[in-house]
Amino acid sequence: MSGRTTAATPPPGAAPPARHPEAPAPGEIIGSHYEYCFGCGGGVAHGLHLQTRAGEGVSVTAEFQVKEAHQGAPGLAHGGVLATALDETLGGLGWLLRVIAVTGRLETDFVRPVPVGAVLHLEAEVVAVAGRKIFCTATGRIGAPDGPVAVRADALFIEVKIDHFIENGRKQEIQAVLADPDQVKVARAFEVNP
Repeated sequence: MSGRTTAATPPPGAAPPARHPEAPAPGEIIGSHYEYCFGCGGGVAHGLHLQTRAGEGVSVTAEFQVKEAHQGAPGLAHGGVLATALDETLGGLGWLLRVIAVTGRLETDFVRPVPVGAVLHLEAEVVAVAGRKIFCTATGRIGAPDGPVAVRADALFIEVKIDHFIENGRKQEIQAVLADPDQVKVARAFEVNP
């Protein structure tokens, strides 16, 4: 976390995070939560197609290869796409806590440009929990897990119930997901960001 106090800064008395006993094991792929998610789904041709893995403690890792469709300036990743990659990685942390959580605030620092073709190594971890608020941080490094930092973020996620999606999502997609006989897929569809 940065030295300044913001909405993404844990309040005094916030609890340290606790990995749920049924969370995926370190190294295990968490996988896509919804086929049409721009961040992790396989059904979006120009999506990010992030594949998140459980890490140690309450952390996750992911890799993102910047493609031509992800450009902002010529030959460089669009800042909004990089923020999306951070947000998607942070969203995977809810699986380790076994809660449904949505992004409440995402404070992003762009440290250096990320060229098309580069692989961004992402790591996110929960810093603290206070009631329904989950405070977390993420870093994206170019080329390797210990490569130069390109982007980083501090975030506040809010735990929600499944009703958040049912009441606010577009009806046809919600009904299609709820009608799926695979109840694991139904539960996974509502794991992260609105």
